[in-house]
Amino acid sequence: MRLNKTNGWAAPGLLVLSLALSLPIPTGARESDKNQPIFVEADAADINDQSGVSVYSGDVKVTQGTVILNADKVTIIQKAGKTDQVIAEGSPVEFQQMTDKDELIKARAKKADYYLASELLHMTGDAVLIQGKDSFSSDRITIDRSNGQVKAGTSAQGKQRVRISIQPKTETKP
Repeated sequence: MRLNKTNGWAAPGLLVLSLALSLPIPTGARESDKNQPIFVEADAADINDQSGVSVYSGDVKVTQGTVILNADKVTIIQKAGKTDQVIAEGSPVEFQQMTDKDELIKARAKKADYYLASELLHMTGDAVLIQGKDSFSSDRITIDRSNGQVKAGTSAQGKQRVRISIQPKTETKP
């Protein structure tokens, strides 16, 4: 099935995409976003119900509540009727979301690969993660949502070193 961006139609499997969009930082993602409707805009959509693979391409924009995801291509893979994996590719893939504390979370990478069952998000290729004034960057950033862990780095020599910037927390006086 091929759809134009003017149709304004999104595949039912995109509802599960909302989980992936709320995961780039293990703490603070706005909980109410996953209960909001999802809107997808793309130049083209190829949906294959038989294989369980849906591909959205050409200036893809996915929004849900405060979540905004921009990519050149988004692929959704379903197994046994459930979304198993979401892959976003771009130059770069860009993500943003507000936290419950009204802080902006931003992330970008050349590729973001999310596995729903294990709640692992792999961002590769000049990956950057920013929450408030804190940030870190590396060639590869992996977020394990279920265990609340973030790992960054690369095994290849000569690749980008991990860079972390943590701003001091200021205390407010009563």
